[in-house]
Amino acid sequence: METPQQKAPLSRRTAIAQRTRRLALWTGAWVLSTALMTFGSRLLWSGAATLNLLAVVLNLALGWGMIRATVRHLQVQDEMERKVFLDAAAATLGVGVVGGIALQFYASLPSAALKPQISHLILLMGLTFLASMVITLRRLR
Repeated sequence: METPQQKAPLSRRTAIAQRTRRLALWTGAWVLSTALMTFGSRLLWSGAATLNLLAVVLNLALGWGMIRATVRHLQVQDEMERKVFLDAAAATLGVGVVGGIALQFYASLPSAALKPQISHLILLMGLTFLASMVITLRRLR
């Protein structure tokens, strides 16, 4: 009789699909907790410091879960898939650091017409990651 620990290993495709679903669930949970943290403090519990702190802790915990799910997702990818992801992540990190510093400096200028928010940087980084993935995958075709 086969015990659960002795099950045959999952096929690579099944493992990738399973890890992708887990990553999507963790990412969705983190995004929802970010919305709760942001809008809850404005609309649901204005001024309640304890609830704000709990929302931040929940967001950090779910963010940590999302990071772990990303690492586990990378572990089942082959070398090419990992390289595409890591190249996109490297470009995103560079754009995030360089763009974040430039936005921070711009925001400190008295003549700044626009006051940059963290959401602008997140959007820039998300679009950078997406564009980098698409460009790299097209190049490898």
